[in-house]
Amino acid sequence: MDLSTQETIKRLAAEHGQESLLVLLGAPDAESAGIAAETVVLGDPSWAGPLAGVQLGLNVYHVLEGEPRAAIDDETWEEQVGLMADVLDVDDIGNAVREFREQAPA
Repeated sequence: MDLSTQETIKRLAAEHGQESLLVLLGAPDAESAGIAAETVVLGDPSWAGPLAGVQLGLNVYHVLEGEPRAAIDDETWEEQVGLMADVLDVDDIGNAVREFREQAPA
């Protein structure tokens, strides 16, 4: 997750409240999805960006997980996401994101 995106997420969390935000990821592999999830939940693990040491505890999902999939109509899914679901390791990606989602501070 680049520094500009981190700054935007930090600003939005301050403006709207952490409980009002949901981060929807589209990373193509478990490692990058996990790092992005960790960043918005526990803080930037590289300690290089605006979210270094900032535990936002945001609700985070990958677009390929069941909950987001259920909220997207079939036509839009096929047009925008369908091919990704066919070629990526959906289970590994979902597990990586879920691991950090479950670590969100209460």
